[in-house]
Amino acid sequence: MNNPLVSTFAIAASSTHSVVGSEHDCETIITLFNQIFLKSYRTRLIGGGDEPEYIPSSDYNGEHTVIFTHDYFASALHEIAHWCIAGEQRRQLPDYGYWYAPDGRTDNEQQQFEAVEAKPQAIEWLFSRACGSRFRLSADNLTGEVIISDRFKKTVLSEVKIICTSQNTRAIMFAKALAVHYRRSAHLSSIDFSLSDLL
Repeated sequence: MNNPLVSTFAIAASSTHSVVGSEHDCETIITLFNQIFLKSYRTRLIGGGDEPEYIPSSDYNGEHTVIFTHDYFASALHEIAHWCIAGEQRRQLPDYGYWYAPDGRTDNEQQQFEAVEAKPQAIEWLFSRACGSRFRLSADNLTGEVIISDRFKKTVLSEVKIICTSQNTRAIMFAKALAVHYRRSAHLSSIDFSLSDLL
């Protein structure tokens, strides 16, 4: 059976269209995102935030805003991943209505964090692979005594394998654009991801 992601990426890689520049810089990510989603989803990506944030428009015809931290490339990919997951109702809520506890989480709070972070981190992993940047799994609990659990690694791996069989999603659309721009090998399928990559 053909993997739809493989065929989708293969088509993308054969394209000659590319945004000027090939470094892993945030301006490229901003340009790609806004070219694809600003008109169709009225959503703009910007950097420079002290903290990542999603701000829905208060005006029906206005623009929603995805803000990533400072000029961090990985933060841009991660915040786009969150946006790709959020359905229409969640995209009307500040920060998609997600629960969040700061650093210093308890074990129970960390498990809740992992439950909501597995899918966005899996999509960020896909984006990173599509553009050739390094992906680092994050427990996002720097001041707590928490390590990245094997359970979390396995869940993220499972999620990325599911995403690799998806069709016509915003995540796949953006990954396609990254593969074209960075002239990466377009054959990204579930077999391209393994637990050893997360060590």
